[in-house]
Amino acid sequence: MEYEGFRTFSAEKTASILKVTFDFPPVNVQGLPMLADLNMLAQKLESDKSIKVVVFQSAHLEIFVCHADTNFLKELSDTAVSRDEAKLLDLQVVLERISRLPQATIAKIEGFARGGGHEFALACDMRFAARGKARFMQMEVGMGILPCGGGASRMARQTGLGRALEIILGAEDFDADQAEAYGTINKALDAEEIGEYVDSLAKRIAKFPSESINACKQAIYESIDQPIAEALQSEAYWLYQATSQTPAIKRFRIADEKGLEHDINNQRRWNDLVIEVQDIQ
Repeated sequence: MEYEGFRTFSAEKTASILKVTFDFPPVNVQGLPMLADLNMLAQKLESDKSIKVVVFQSAHLEIFVCHADTNFLKELSDTAVSRDEAKLLDLQVVLERISRLPQATIAKIEGFARGGGHEFALACDMRFAARGKARFMQMEVGMGILPCGGGASRMARQTGLGRALEIILGAEDFDADQAEAYGTINKALDAEEIGEYVDSLAKRIAKFPSESINACKQAIYESIDQPIAEALQSEAYWLYQATSQTPAIKRFRIADEKGLEHDINNQRRWNDLVIEVQDIQ
């Protein structure tokens, strides 16, 4: 699979990791060209099992992804419609497609991620931000609208209702450490540490079967809004999708035959053992 021809970012594949670097001067604005590129990227990734992890980063020294293009937003209707007539925006559709990719997605944020740029980060599976460089904001309320790229709903799922309302209605900048405390990112890291940390995590995830990565993702996304009985049913469903496509049963059989789970030394070193077991195919 070739990852070329994008206008707003470049994509470089190393082993089973794809690094996507936003580079759309002057400010990585999130407009129709970027949405078209992201849609094309998603189409390729959805059928590419050779890629297990996608890392999104930026070539801009100050900006991860800018807010949505105002030229795009000014075309919105100023006439209210009924709930049944309301159609999803391109931004919502594309970011949901990114969210549902079978690969693990990581946003490495080393600059401003406001408005739609923040919503893009929230659509990724994991977010890591550099101290002293990353800044976040949802400014939409002050513009007379609301976050319309999944920001309101995804942020509430990350932070809880009260915190999401504080962020969205306050429309104030917050930094990497605040974002970690709020729960909108996984971790705040010093600028000199974030690259190595994200690379290490991406490489570790990429050692695991693509089918079980996808199964874990889909089970979590499905179950978050379900009653517990339905959530457990989703877990069971995705478990069987994984066991039917990975060496899981063979690994369990070998472990049972050799009594590996009863060895205290194995219990002490699961952090390494989970990597070593990948040799069993």
